[in-house]
Amino acid sequence: MSDGAAIDLLKTSDGRPLKAALAEAQRRAKRRAFLLVAPLLLFVILTFILPIGQMLHRSVYHDGLAANAPVLKAWFEANPEGTAPDEAAYAALAADFKTMKAAKTAGIAGTRVNYTLPATRSLFTATARVADKLAPPYKEALIALDEKWASPEVWGALRAASSAYTIDFYLVSVDLERAADGTIQKVPENTRIYIYLFVKTFLLSGLITLTCLILAFPVAHLLAVLPMARANLLMICVLLPFWTSLLVRTTSWIVVLQSQGVVNDLLIALGIIGEDGRLAMMYNQTGTIIVMTHVLLPFMILPLYSVMKTIPPSYARAARSLGATSWTTFRRIYLPQTLPGIGAGALLVFILAVGYYITPALVGGADGQLISNFIDFHMDKSNWSLAAALSAMLLAGVLVLYWLYDRLIGIDNLKLG
Repeated sequence: MSDGAAIDLLKTSDGRPLKAALAEAQRRAKRRAFLLVAPLLLFVILTFILPIGQMLHRSVYHDGLAANAPVLKAWFEANPEGTAPDEAAYAALAADFKTMKAAKTAGIAGTRVNYTLPATRSLFTATARVADKLAPPYKEALIALDEKWASPEVWGALRAASSAYTIDFYLVSVDLERAADGTIQKVPENTRIYIYLFVKTFLLSGLITLTCLILAFPVAHLLAVLPMARANLLMICVLLPFWTSLLVRTTSWIVVLQSQGVVNDLLIALGIIGEDGRLAMMYNQTGTIIVMTHVLLPFMILPLYSVMKTIPPSYARAARSLGATSWTTFRRIYLPQTLPGIGAGALLVFILAVGYYITPALVGGADGQLISNFIDFHMDKSNWSLAAALSAMLLAGVLVLYWLYDRLIGIDNLKLG
């Protein structure tokens, strides 16, 4: 008799087949496990997945013109790209303007077109004010009202904005735009800003990460080798910034680093610099790097310490007993074992630095702003869809970083504590 047949013959004390009873027990265990993690899963969905999904949707969706100019949208759908606007197109535009004036939505539609072609919102609001006076032939009436209505650039922007779903905000995020004929081209050189900001953000974040690593490595090593009493005292000093408000720490650095601050006064008192040679260490990139390094340093120390604490000292002693120098022992024995901590700390600090907002806003000035500050600006005062597109690109950059870390070190080797 086979094992399967033998199991089928076995029964529980209440007469049920053992196989069915085991299957039911497994189902109950799975349901219990799911119910235990359900609150956390719901929390992650509501606070993480849904907001990111909404952001990604907003980055490609804006119905400011499509919802308020349905007749013009229908004309664009019926005529292929490159078709010159005829009397029917102008009639559709005039009809939509009359509707927009009644609903008071010309500003919304104009704002959407303004994202594609600047300085067109005022054209929309001015035309809507006299929409009731427009009469056939509408082409001549609109051009007589403002010559911009004959511009191919304006009609190209109207066509681009007539669809609720668009990639135009991603084009703006990489300093591109649509030409009047629908082709994609670079924006004028004096208006290219976002690629520069992305590169600047990633370079500064990399520099801050490297600085944190250089400063954190000896501190973490000291924490790992000191006696417990002294190590605990030093750990309190490392953790002390976590117990202090970020705003307090940042403003303290402003007092220390500003032109009339402690550092400059001390340098003058020591005769290193003159009164007219005060160093500019605040409201620029220098201030951003110094303050962000201080704020993020504990996030590098703790992963390093957690790995260094588990490295047996006997490995280094064995290498020295076999004739290795101190440098060789460090390079070939100690350093390779700290790589998981280095990778985890660098990944954590870099990701935090890329998305940091408060510190650059307070101490960065015009020169030390990062891409996060422009995302905040567009969310508060300008263009939610552009802010969402910039955020999505920043998210993509972070995901690429995760992928590189997984290929080079491996996510399984990530050690944060």
